[in-house]
Amino acid sequence: MLSMVFFAIDIVLTFFLAYLDKSTYLLIDNPKLIALRYVKTWLAFDVISIIPSELAQKVLPPPLQTYGLFNMLRLWRLRRVSAMFARLEKDRNYSYFWVRCAKLICVTLFAVHCGACFFYLIAAQHHGDIKMTWVGLVAANLDSIWAQYVTSMYWSIVTLTTVGYGDLHPVNTKEMLFDIFYMLFNLGLTAYLIGNMTNLVVHGTGRTRKFRDTIQAATNFATRNQLPVRLQEQMLAHLCLKYRTDSEGLQQQEIVDSLPKAIQSSISHFLFYSLVDKIYLFRGVSNDLLFQLVAEMKAEYFAPKEDVILQNEAPTDLYIVVTGAVDLFVQRNGIEEVVGEAKTGEVFGEIGVLCYRPQLFTVRTKRLSQLLRLNRTTLLRLSQSNVGDGTIIVNNFLQHLKDLEDPLMEGILTDTEHLLARGRMDLPLSLCFAANRSDDLLLHQLLRRGSDPNEEDNSGRTALHIAASNGSEHCVVLLLEYGADPNRKDLEGTTPIWEAMLGRHESIVKLLLDNGADISSADVSNMACIAVEQNNLGLLKEIVQYGGDVTLPKINGSTALHAAVCEGNTEMVRFLVEQGADIEMPDVHGWTPMALADHQSHEEIKDVFLNNQKGKTKKQPVIPKGKSAGVSFGKFKSEPNMPPRLSHESMPTVDNHQRRRAGDFKNSFFEIISAANRVGTAASIASAGNFATSQNINNYRERVTISCPEKGEFAGKLILRPKSLKELLDIGAKKFEFSPTLILTKDGAEVEDIELIRDGDHLVLASNAGRSLDNDDDSIKTKD
Repeated sequence: MLSMVFFAIDIVLTFFLAYLDKSTYLLIDNPKLIALRYVKTWLAFDVISIIPSELAQKVLPPPLQTYGLFNMLRLWRLRRVSAMFARLEKDRNYSYFWVRCAKLICVTLFAVHCGACFFYLIAAQHHGDIKMTWVGLVAANLDSIWAQYVTSMYWSIVTLTTVGYGDLHPVNTKEMLFDIFYMLFNLGLTAYLIGNMTNLVVHGTGRTRKFRDTIQAATNFATRNQLPVRLQEQMLAHLCLKYRTDSEGLQQQEIVDSLPKAIQSSISHFLFYSLVDKIYLFRGVSNDLLFQLVAEMKAEYFAPKEDVILQNEAPTDLYIVVTGAVDLFVQRNGIEEVVGEAKTGEVFGEIGVLCYRPQLFTVRTKRLSQLLRLNRTTLLRLSQSNVGDGTIIVNNFLQHLKDLEDPLMEGILTDTEHLLARGRMDLPLSLCFAANRSDDLLLHQLLRRGSDPNEEDNSGRTALHIAASNGSEHCVVLLLEYGADPNRKDLEGTTPIWEAMLGRHESIVKLLLDNGADISSADVSNMACIAVEQNNLGLLKEIVQYGGDVTLPKINGSTALHAAVCEGNTEMVRFLVEQGADIEMPDVHGWTPMALADHQSHEEIKDVFLNNQKGKTKKQPVIPKGKSAGVSFGKFKSEPNMPPRLSHESMPTVDNHQRRRAGDFKNSFFEIISAANRVGTAASIASAGNFATSQNINNYRERVTISCPEKGEFAGKLILRPKSLKELLDIGAKKFEFSPTLILTKDGAEVEDIELIRDGDHLVLASNAGRSLDNDDDSIKTKD
């Protein structure tokens, strides 16, 4: 009864069980479609199989009330047992062999049981003399049900195994007919059992038989062709290793290759990324390239004493040692000589791959080793998408050859450099790499191939920057001839002429000037401050000589004169004053050079300022409000105090230690898109008005933003700061058609003096009657 309850619950749950549509291979989870499918298929049989026999005997007519026949309807439940065994066979938590054996045993016992029951049923329902049945042959021994069941099972098993007939055999026609069909059924059941048991046995021994056949074939091949003993041993060792890895479940690459690409990449990244990241060849390359390289590498096992690379063979692959170790041999006069060893985390075969020359060494494993193999074509293909990474790989390779300090490697280094000079290296190289090496031949080859002469590195420096800094005159001439921009700025605002000036390369400075270089296109204010910090008056004079305005302020408002005062360099102060530097120009904190000189007690510098003010009304230096004598000023070389730096929020910054960009598409299709983006970015930067570096602005005027919330004007208007509050009120009345009486800051504080208004301040015009300000209004912007 309990089993019927469970089967009834199963019938109800089946109405909510999704199924796979065999025509569309889609998972159907619609309850209506699930119910309709179940009703059309197995619902009727499932319901009949749970009907109690006693109830059926009372409901059905007398001819159909036979208890034995009705019990056969319960056999429909066996399909659930078959489904259970199918699930167990697929479950990796259970042994397939033992699950299959249990299923075969259950099938055999069930078949024997059913045969015995039917055979006894035929005899029990015989109409006539009981002696005319097989039961009559042993009637004296069938006193109990147990004896009847055992005797019937005995007959069924004897018949199934085809070892009868003897003491038990069919007597009447019905028994003979049943016996005929039962024997036919036994033929199929026996074939099923024998076939399954054979498969189970063969599955366990077939791999061993195939291995022995392969070993025998390899041995015959080696004997027939009279191969050397060492080569025979390598063949057999490799075959044994393959059998061992297959039998122990180590067929790693075969498993990985059978998975989707994304899963393959994730597995390779997890297993080998940290190892490949430490290889000297790929040190410093982008994460993108490294990830792609790891995904393309193939993991392979090699038996001990097995050759991985042969000397003088074609350079098709390089290898990385994951586990184990290998020896490097060179054959001299027919004798192998060990010249090196590669252990875990080291690479070999890279010389042949990168230089495209026959392999220099024979590489042989010392013990069981796992190696990562990278194809040369794959390496070149992935490097083509990023010129910067190709350059890094070549640079790492050349530096490694230098560090080895081996006479053989020195020869390879020389040959490689000759290949570079002739442009014969297949890896993509950048102009910056050639300029850094001062290799004008390689530079010429790259330019002839169509490389962009204004190609930048990660810091925005072009090859012309690098060549000018190194003093490579031939490289500078080549770059200028191919159209390199002499006024191109890097991320720090530096131009090639400034690099040449810092390196004291006068011939290159003249060459750049003759080809249109303009020092005013660079951040002259920053250059002047650098010259002051270095106490290099000659460099400062050169800036002026070449047309630079050393009096311009930096973006934070400080000038070279501020720096010279903090340095206490009277000579530089005098020179800057002679060039027209404003001693009353405040920085962003309100400090003027005059105030700094007075605060730091530089009497000589104060005299220079006072002499410059002859004929003018002498003004006492005013220390900004809130500044005290004990304020910390920072450092230059000779003075430990200087005005505090701008906060991180108040000044734009450039991270000079950014992570290397993943891609450099100067010589690829993506340059078309990225070039358009750079033009738009450059235009937006230019429109922002970098007043400190503009060569057309000689005098700077403070600017303020005014708005009038009472008239609904929140956007504001940008104007030059007037000389008085009255003039500011008049401008506001004209701009907004409103008569303001108060000037407030954005925070609601009233402004009482025009001197309190600084560059970039946001002012709000209001009247006494309506003095209210929404301090949380984010629609009002302050503009620098």
